[in-house]
Amino acid sequence: MIVDAHAADGEVIWQPDLAGNAETGIERFTQFLRTQGVEAGPRYDDVWQWSVDDPERFWELFAQFAGVELGGPDGPVCTADSMPHTRWFPGRTVNFARHLLEGHDGTALIAVAEDGAREEVTWDSLRREVASLAQHLRAQGIGPGDRIVAVLPNVPEAVVGLLAAASIGALWSVCAPEFGAGAIVSRFAQLNPKVVIAAPGYRLGGRDRDRRQELGAIFAQLPTVEHIIWVTRHASTPVIETPMPAASWAQAVAAPADPAYADVEFSHPLWVLFSSGTTGIPKGIVHGHGGALLEEMKMLLIHSDLRPGDRYLNVASTSWVLWNSLISALGVGATAVLVDGNPTFPSVDRVWQTVAAEKVAVLGVGAGFIHACAKSELMPMREHDLSALRCLQVTGSPLSTDGYRWVYGQVGDIWLSSMSGGTDIASIFVGGSPTLPVRVGYIQAPALAVRVESWDEAGNPTTGKGELVVTKPMPSMPLRFWGDDGTRYHDSYFSTYPGVWRHGDYIEFTRHGILIHGRSDSTLNRNGLRLGSADIYTAVESLPEVAEALVVGAELGTNYYMPLFVKLTEGTEPAAAEEAITRSIRDNLSVRYLPDEIVIMRAIPHTRTGKKLEVPVKRLLQGVALSEVADLGAVDDPELLEEYARFAIAREAVPQ
Repeated sequence: MIVDAHAADGEVIWQPDLAGNAETGIERFTQFLRTQGVEAGPRYDDVWQWSVDDPERFWELFAQFAGVELGGPDGPVCTADSMPHTRWFPGRTVNFARHLLEGHDGTALIAVAEDGAREEVTWDSLRREVASLAQHLRAQGIGPGDRIVAVLPNVPEAVVGLLAAASIGALWSVCAPEFGAGAIVSRFAQLNPKVVIAAPGYRLGGRDRDRRQELGAIFAQLPTVEHIIWVTRHASTPVIETPMPAASWAQAVAAPADPAYADVEFSHPLWVLFSSGTTGIPKGIVHGHGGALLEEMKMLLIHSDLRPGDRYLNVASTSWVLWNSLISALGVGATAVLVDGNPTFPSVDRVWQTVAAEKVAVLGVGAGFIHACAKSELMPMREHDLSALRCLQVTGSPLSTDGYRWVYGQVGDIWLSSMSGGTDIASIFVGGSPTLPVRVGYIQAPALAVRVESWDEAGNPTTGKGELVVTKPMPSMPLRFWGDDGTRYHDSYFSTYPGVWRHGDYIEFTRHGILIHGRSDSTLNRNGLRLGSADIYTAVESLPEVAEALVVGAELGTNYYMPLFVKLTEGTEPAAAEEAITRSIRDNLSVRYLPDEIVIMRAIPHTRTGKKLEVPVKRLLQGVALSEVADLGAVDDPELLEEYARFAIAREAVPQ
């Protein structure tokens, strides 16, 4: 229930309805533990403490609770090797696709196109199509360990492709079609794929986009590809001639087949997810069948309170790890709602229209979407029937206090689950529970079985802001980076604190909850004073004059330059905006946070998954060439980043 409390630090804005607690995933899991002789205590904190004190027992019992069937002889849950060498459920077998597909009836997928066209896919139909595609792939000589890649939008064929690859033990990797050819090649060329599933065109922003020229360039740089499968029904663009054999989607799934699932080892590679590619060659992050499945089920069953029969919408492109979570909802027995095209076209209200029309129970969005809704003064609960909505997940970046207030003022009496995780683990470190109160600005709790802590630079635990570290292994930590001998993987997570995962975020644990302060690799460090970019964004982006902001701190020889780039709301005068920004930073932070310069730009650059490009912009200011700081095909607006590069060059040419 929404709580009418005065504005104060730690303000409780929502309290759970105790009468409904018994139906939640966390309460059902707690009751299940009692049947297994585990008395972890009645509160979420008690269950979390037990889960990190006895993680082997936790994961053994959670697998049973989630219905994850493990084959092979019983054995240890994990090896005693320290991170990153821990192995989970050695000798046991599983198949990700089997768990998602078997034992469910009714509607598996609802696909909503940008023009409003709608399609329902039943579990029977999904199983048949996955089995047929898997048979077709086997006929092409594809087997365990081979790589299948796709250039597809958020359509049912992408789901079928992932599950068919998983069912035969092949590895899956997908890029959204709006990625540039260079960005796609920089990812897929590492994998030496045998099969590409691709759409020659797609619909975005109200018009068809022709990708035939880009695909031709991509195929030319993937010499190991032996077979193409074309997906054509979502746009009017025809296919192109290819030097390798090709089949239409209809041909690939034409022959009926019985479902068959390869029993693969728990840590057999499932998919390769790629980092943003904005600070070097994209890292190919390899996750295993069992680890990804267990962590996805925990995140959905416990930390999203997703239930069988629910409809789940996560607003994400196929290139974002949240798309994998969306598809994993099938493993709960929930229906995944796929939104093709631009989910906010022709306006951000389209998401809320879809939530109402499809009776979505759990909605996942980025914090930026909530902030955009607030800026647009949307009132979804007044304009749409959101009565089915039970949980709103928010991730991607910290949600401002204004964002919390907008949700409870304009969306309704729902559980807001702010969470933080990453592509690296295909899961979350911190999130929450529907049995805990929601406090304005705070994430509720650490995720079950995640020993997450805040450490200072010396490696000592701190109650204040510090590096986000994980001191005990998680099943979904990467098996490896593709093509890496272990060096890059170690340097990415374990070089700062040996044997301890350092994620690269700043985190703070308080008596009210958890705060994420942004990336530690883009920290502002002016004259030895470490400043949080998230604090500046909170002060600046809450202003009606500012649509979005980006702050960086660049070491320029002996000088330190800290500009604040801002996109203004329509009709705002620059002078008025600069005055409001300066006043807000002075009043809410201190003069030490005032930027050296406020730079008005037409927009703020992001990766295609919505992350601000702080580090690439910083490197541009330090004189690094644009070609070295980012793959333009991996950013949301390549021309915009070129504008930032021109700004950096022009500034360098002016004597300081």
